[in-house]
Amino acid sequence: MTTLDPTSAALPAALAEPTAPVRRSWIGLIFAANLGVWMAFFTPIQVLLPQQIEQIAPGDKENMLAVVTGLGALAAVLANPLAGAFSDRTCLRIAGREFGRRHVWTAGGAVLGAAALVLLAQQRTILGVALGWVAAQICFNAMLASLSAAIPDRVPVTQRGGVSGWVGIPQALGLVLGAVLVTAVVTGNAAGYLAIAVAILLLSLPFALLTPDEPLPRTHRPAIRTRALLASMWISPRRHPDFAWAWITRFLVQLGNALGTLYLLYFLTDGVGHPDPEAGLLVLILLYTLGMMLTAVVAGRLSDRSGRRKIYVIVSGLIMAVAALLLAVAPVWPMAVVAALLLGAGYGVYLAVDAALITQVLPRATDRAKDLGVINIANSAPQVLGPALSAPLVVYLGGYPTLYAVTAVVTLVGSALVVKIRSVP
Repeated sequence: MTTLDPTSAALPAALAEPTAPVRRSWIGLIFAANLGVWMAFFTPIQVLLPQQIEQIAPGDKENMLAVVTGLGALAAVLANPLAGAFSDRTCLRIAGREFGRRHVWTAGGAVLGAAALVLLAQQRTILGVALGWVAAQICFNAMLASLSAAIPDRVPVTQRGGVSGWVGIPQALGLVLGAVLVTAVVTGNAAGYLAIAVAILLLSLPFALLTPDEPLPRTHRPAIRTRALLASMWISPRRHPDFAWAWITRFLVQLGNALGTLYLLYFLTDGVGHPDPEAGLLVLILLYTLGMMLTAVVAGRLSDRSGRRKIYVIVSGLIMAVAALLLAVAPVWPMAVVAALLLGAGYGVYLAVDAALITQVLPRATDRAKDLGVINIANSAPQVLGPALSAPLVVYLGGYPTLYAVTAVVTLVGSALVVKIRSVP
């Protein structure tokens, strides 16, 4: 496969490095599309799947929920880069009209994912729930792959930090709005699934239908060969060291985030002794979201103006590490409130700036979505590894102080390793 120079004038628009700033309307539409995706990811995991599984298997709900969400996470790890690779190679012509290579995956994933949620709502066995959730994860990860690629496809480097900040906010906001939608606006498990299905269609389809998406000329389409496609999922650290360091940085910081948030409810119950742990957790989630919303766009824009990325990633890691250490040394409610706000603020800075940085170290213009799918493995894998590491730390190795101390160290090391990236200041 030939590496294409994204600055070459001979490149088609779909592969060229963007130079024209995107408008606020475009940012608003991709914000809404990402909000729909993250609502569809988080609301079933946090609310709907636990309710449904408790109804089916009340005596073994914890293990069955772990099985279902674990299979979903595995599907996400596999589907995201594969869908991205197919998106990179999509040349669609209908009735003589050429369509772009991204929006068909966004729209198709939204429609099929909404259908999967509707079917999931009707399941009365654990097997049916698992199959339905895997199908939904595949569809929504196809959407996420195409939406992630829209940033390097459409947004110039000098605007990517600010835009990435807006795109990152829905990761936290989607959890809050989804939970409110299925608990306060509609009642019943099946109605909750239907509400999320409608929400993802209303939020995501306008971006696919109303924004431009340049077609990929067939002369520039990479070959679709199964062996070569699978081999392309491995990106050589020797040939592309900056991409490798960006992946490691993302993996460690996300692992720290997974370690720090997984047992918050149990921490409030057993470590803090909060009289109403569920209400306390909701307060912490809202503060985390507020902190993230306050810093993400501001940090991204400051990074764009200065042209510097790495210093912001390092500072964000320091802030998140401080938040974790506060929980380790002072497990009391006032400190948990401060830590939640700090953790959200640090994560907002990290999410905006690191997302922009990663788009600047992608190996090839022809493989943007696939390469971002490989990066997304660094987001998904810690959600599987986090529980396996957290449990022994809490049960056998010192409890919550040890857990949050390890969280601080992992986060700090992950953010510090960004200095290894040479091509981005």
